[in-house]
Amino acid sequence: MALDDDIRVLSGIGLLKSLNPEQLRLLAFGAENMHLHAERELFRPDTLADCAYVVRSGSLATFRMSGGERRKIATVKPGEVLDEMALIVDVRRSVGAVAEVDTDVLRINRTLFRRILEEYPEVAAALHDQIASRFTAMADRIVDLKPRFND
Repeated sequence: MALDDDIRVLSGIGLLKSLNPEQLRLLAFGAENMHLHAERELFRPDTLADCAYVVRSGSLATFRMSGGERRKIATVKPGEVLDEMALIVDVRRSVGAVAEVDTDVLRINRTLFRRILEEYPEVAAALHDQIASRFTAMADRIVDLKPRFND
């Protein structure tokens, strides 16, 4: 696919909404295009994550291991991202991912993403606000669930 197609895909990612077209172009240019044949494992659960993956075409199944077998958690479709927080902090992958069909993904590494944040501090500030807003919303949802768990 062309660079413009990659930019279009990246522009739909929530975490990247504060990037302007030129910044998205830099990110797309530095991203690695990967093709996975059906049933190829992209990564395993509990491995260190130093990048995020954006599905361009096809689909990935996320899974956890149970009794030595994969237990499917969800399907990741085109335009969706896996492990976006790995672009910012050291994390372990909570799930594994495997291609359900032939699948194309963009691999965005943390080093590239951090370089963009360093070059464009306004993007870093907007990202900070976005993440803070997400955590506040998550905390509110947790508080809303509290009555369900009280005896």
